[in-house]
Amino acid sequence: MNSPLTMLEGRPGVQIMTELQKIDLKAHGIKFFDVTDTLDLGTAAHLRIANKPTYPEPNNTALVKPILKTLEIDNLKQGLEKFTSFRTRYYRSETGKQSQEWLLSRISDITAEYAPPALRRLISIHEFSHTWIQSSIIVRINGSSTVDNGVVIIGAHQDSTNMWPFLPAPGADDDGSGSMSILESYRALLAANFQPTRTVEFHWYSAEEGGLLGSQAVAKDYESRSVNVLAMSQYDMTAWVKRGTREEVGIITDYVDSDLTHFNKKLVDRYLDIPYVETRCGYACSDHASWGKAGYPSVFTIESSFENSNKFIHSTNDRFDVSDEFSFSHMLEFSKLAVAFAVELGGWKKSD
Repeated sequence: MNSPLTMLEGRPGVQIMTELQKIDLKAHGIKFFDVTDTLDLGTAAHLRIANKPTYPEPNNTALVKPILKTLEIDNLKQGLEKFTSFRTRYYRSETGKQSQEWLLSRISDITAEYAPPALRRLISIHEFSHTWIQSSIIVRINGSSTVDNGVVIIGAHQDSTNMWPFLPAPGADDDGSGSMSILESYRALLAANFQPTRTVEFHWYSAEEGGLLGSQAVAKDYESRSVNVLAMSQYDMTAWVKRGTREEVGIITDYVDSDLTHFNKKLVDRYLDIPYVETRCGYACSDHASWGKAGYPSVFTIESSFENSNKFIHSTNDRFDVSDEFSFSHMLEFSKLAVAFAVELGGWKKSD
């Protein structure tokens, strides 16, 4: 296998490294992109940035709010209990592949159970294969418009890791929580017979913990096909409410699109039961950065201000039963946000 080509955060240039060196970077908290297969990602980014879309005022309250009432905490609990039962979801491991296969099966079951026949015909479920064992998953709800080819993406990363990949990594919060938050929003949208005007996609990325590998590969594919991605929203860690702090949604303000971030704030104000707080990662800290690198507008919401986020991640203690600071009701707020993002940007002309 070729050595990875790695871009270190805040340091210019590309370095050739072994997989072990890359793991050592992770263990020492050094942030990076692995650009082995995506060195040319973003070659036309300047054209997309120059022709950015504009975002409307949220105005579909009558469509969104009834769906929010159907979101269920029990679905989050049951899904996360299974998702964290794998020893690790590390993207190069057998259990990482098994967890991905379970997630794919769960998405298929939800689609079969909740999507009415007419909606089911608009949905495709696709495994996006990589050079490693764990695939990314892409679910597409085709839009009805014959003139608007815009695509709206809601994403999370499905893999987990310990600081040393051979150790157990339940990954309940990072990013089991985000994965289940958007899965529940997908279920509720299907149950409401959501048939968008624009195409809406749900993505579960492989190998985020390996340097945003999965999302970079997907973004490169979309870029090569000139897919018109209007907006991408990432959900990475949605469960933690630090004891003694106010419950809130962390709106990341660096390495994101400012206009789409402003729109996301409006969604929180209108549809969630908790406020937002502006916060910064300080680096390109999740899969939204892959889309931003390609010039597509992207945003990122997290469970809290960055300094109040879960400190148990990348360890055996990233479990949902480790502390009462892990909150399923908090996860549900992010499911609400994903529903609102899909309906407000995807559009929906209900016939009934």
